[in-house]
Amino acid sequence: MTTDPLDDPASRKRLDPGGMLQAVGALPEQCRDAWQATSGLALPAAYSQIANIVILGMGGSAIAGDMFRALLQRESAVPVFNVRQYDLPPFVDERTLVIASSFSGETEEVISAFGQALATPARKLAITTGGRLLTTARANGIPTFTFRFEGEARAALGWSLMPLLRVADRLRLMQGVEKDIAEAVRVLEELREEIGENAPAAGNPAKAMARRLHDKLPVIYGAGPLIEVARRWKTQLNESAKVWSFCEELPEAHHNTIISYALPEAIARDTAVVFLQSPDLVHRRVQLRYAFTQRLLREAGVEVLTAEARGRSALAQMLSLVLFGDYAGTYLALLYGVDPTPTEVINELKAWLAAQP
Repeated sequence: MTTDPLDDPASRKRLDPGGMLQAVGALPEQCRDAWQATSGLALPAAYSQIANIVILGMGGSAIAGDMFRALLQRESAVPVFNVRQYDLPPFVDERTLVIASSFSGETEEVISAFGQALATPARKLAITTGGRLLTTARANGIPTFTFRFEGEARAALGWSLMPLLRVADRLRLMQGVEKDIAEAVRVLEELREEIGENAPAAGNPAKAMARRLHDKLPVIYGAGPLIEVARRWKTQLNESAKVWSFCEELPEAHHNTIISYALPEAIARDTAVVFLQSPDLVHRRVQLRYAFTQRLLREAGVEVLTAEARGRSALAQMLSLVLFGDYAGTYLALLYGVDPTPTEVINELKAWLAAQP
């Protein structure tokens, strides 16, 4: 009899030697700890006179910026621009808050854009564990939030997101942040009991999701704030399960992607589409579009799956779907027999780029 790698502790330990499942499951405590750690973050009075925010980040840090933008735009007129490039946007001026967020402090795109920001009158903040970013920020008298985290950058989402929410709270751009974080932590703890590694596959929807995605091409659909969560699912599936994955947003997909579901037939048969659901965060007209899209996909032979948000606040709902996707991606890695932690090709790329002139 074949041992189930999702329910057998020995198999999980063998396939996940880096402890990614434990790192995924620690998200509730990480968010609580990171929020408490930011309580001492001090910002100069002039930072309250901003007209826009630019977040420099890649990977997990950028995902935190995306989620922050989606949350902030629900209640603030201050726009947020997420820069995943080497260059700073030309509109940056004295009324811009530039936040450089890099887990390692060595992300070369962030270092490049932050260096350009130093030549502008913009307000500046750095979020990092160290590296050149921390050294540069301190040398220029720029406020910093530093933290310690042992693990992969993508598993440190709480440490990237909570400082951004603290900034919004400090600058009075968002209301009730602390209450929403407390609710989100509670929702995550409850959800972990249902979908965590020790919850049997028979009643574990995240393990069931991984099985449905196994040997399929996962495509994640989101709408409204859940577009950013769909991107998180996509990147986690790429990095943890080491599989091709894509994300789409509605209603935009109804102006292009919807035409292409049936061909090539072999791709359609081997594709599974996951719809991220929330009655509060997805516009009622988009809910109708979800239903229509699901019908078309099934008619084209594409498998249709759903994941439902939990909680009351937008933050809790987004993070609950993040936790679900992080678990599903890690379980999928185990089904493929791959270690979910390392990202060797990314490290190879960084080393190669470092050797170039």
